[in-house]
Amino acid sequence: MEECLFCKWQKQEGRMILENELAYASFDEFSVNPGHVLIMTKRHTKDFFEATDKEKNDIFDLVDKAKKLVDKEHHPDGYNIGMNCGIPAGQSVMHVHVHLIPRYVGDVEDPRGGVRGVIPKKQQY
Repeated sequence: MEECLFCKWQKQEGRMILENELAYASFDEFSVNPGHVLIMTKRHTKDFFEATDKEKNDIFDLVDKAKKLVDKEHHPDGYNIGMNCGIPAGQSVMHVHVHLIPRYVGDVEDPRGGVRGVIPKKQQY
């Protein structure tokens, strides 16, 4: 079985921008907006629901730390935080990860509905 992308990233010098005992953060190679960060477990586990409570705590510890880093470097106006769990939900790398996506005034015409946009017809209500 081929090693997953995020397991490989752990071994790449300079890839991690933050880490703690069980999780690490890296800038997304396919950034939605400047400062887009991915936070994932160090242990390979398929999705959020397979992560241990300690891994989940370490992930969200890094979400907070990554927000402070992105605030300092990019000064966004808001954030979306999300996970895709399973192929039908859009997960393309089968290793638990959280997207911290900085949002900027004007980056989309009408941001109302935010994460509801995963099903475009349901975004506006």
